[in-house]
Amino acid sequence: MDTKETLRNFEETVNGYIRDLDSTSLEQLLWKPAEDEWSLGQMYMHLIGSAQYMQLRNAALCLEPGDSPKRAEKTKLGEDVFQAGSFPPDRVRVPPSPQYTPLQPDSKEQLVGGLRDTVRLMTEIEPAIAAAFVPVTQGELGSDRESVRNTVLHPRLGGLNALEWFGLIEMHYRHHLLQKARLDNAWREANG
Repeated sequence: MDTKETLRNFEETVNGYIRDLDSTSLEQLLWKPAEDEWSLGQMYMHLIGSAQYMQLRNAALCLEPGDSPKRAEKTKLGEDVFQAGSFPPDRVRVPPSPQYTPLQPDSKEQLVGGLRDTVRLMTEIEPAIAAAFVPVTQGELGSDRESVRNTVLHPRLGGLNALEWFGLIEMHYRHHLLQKARLDNAWREANG
């Protein structure tokens, strides 16, 4: 996985989200097709929050040196996701809960700012991840480097290292394009 290419792809996806926000009303962002579903705004809040408060944090944790390396294996789903370079196109449904259901956004500006902050944070951590992993991916130095072997558990994918957490952010944003298309279509049908 090339960190610079991952970052470029991520920026492209985020720029598409930001362009789409220009032509999306706050009413559309807050609208939900059903009571137990997320709005488009909640989807954006989910993307921003999961990247900033889980995925980037876990990537940074993997890079920290420690007395004993943290290691866990990927699940079968985790292996499949990273082999494919994307999530399966399946819709993931989680029951509404205060811990998991994102809040509605206050404004489009909040979403644009959060998306831009996530790009900034990805840009800031990329050199550290590249420094730790580029020699490994080129067959040099390799597996004696503890930060490369450190993992943090993902609830469904298992143990991921810093490079995988970094790549997961791009895959996650790309995966939610399917949800965005479904919500955009539902809005047009309900308000057309």
